[in-house]
Amino acid sequence: MRRHLLIVDGYNVIGNWPELAKLKATGHFAAARDRLLDIVAEYRAHENADIIVVFDAMYVPGIGENYSKWNLQVVFTQQDETADAYIERLANDLNGPLVQLSVVTSDQAEQWTVFSRGALRISSREFGQEIRRSEREFNHSTDPFIMREPKRNQIWSKEQLSKLDHARRKLTRREPNDKKNQ
Repeated sequence: MRRHLLIVDGYNVIGNWPELAKLKATGHFAAARDRLLDIVAEYRAHENADIIVVFDAMYVPGIGENYSKWNLQVVFTQQDETADAYIERLANDLNGPLVQLSVVTSDQAEQWTVFSRGALRISSREFGQEIRRSEREFNHSTDPFIMREPKRNQIWSKEQLSKLDHARRKLTRREPNDKKNQ
């Protein structure tokens, strides 16, 4: 079975998703990155794929760091390296007969470069649609279990409960009369 590997151009996706672009435009780069990682981690939990999210150092100069968060590999390139160059190198090194490599970016030049190296390309917009589809499918498949209200086992039928309630009312009406007779 082929391993599915997804490489995400982080800032490209942030720039193309309205919710994240708004955060970026107001100077909240860290919040946009964290939100993207949350969304992609949730997607990864539904799908069987290894995911690498690449951010270039243009907004975080000199960081050059790799770390894992929620089973995602997160890469910040070196200061003089673009995310595109890093992704192209990864596509060249990791694509093989046992790996189905897909790259998420809306950069046309980057799409053609990774495609020429045998990787599939997915635009940022299409990736957003795929995430929403996956979420709907996951929620639909779990709704019968999660959304079900707990039910009590009723040992009495509605008819029996009605008769019981009628008998109770009869008894409560007799009590005052019974006390007078005593």
